[in-house]
Amino acid sequence: MIKALARAFRWRKLLETGAYGTIEELAAVEKINSSYGSRILRLTLLAPDIVEGILNARHAPKVTLATLMQPFSTDRLRQRSLWGLLSRQTEQTHTQAKCC
Repeated sequence: MIKALARAFRWRKLLETGAYGTIEELAAVEKINSSYGSRILRLTLLAPDIVEGILNARHAPKVTLATLMQPFSTDRLRQRSLWGLLSRQTEQTHTQAKCC
């Protein structure tokens, strides 16, 4: 997972700085399928605490590369909920903020 995250952020930087104009160009140079490149790039949309947990090997057991390669919401609260990372306090704070 760490290698995939490193690639994702490196590839995003290459696209953002204009080194490559499209994912297809990047994929050709990296000798990967553009679909795979897109799924890896999506990892840059993970909540920072999830990325930190992966890098520090303190992530939930259900957070695997296989699960991360599946489509997921860009909403960080939903990401945490999906992978069982929400604490009761976080859920209560979010609920109170929505309803009041």
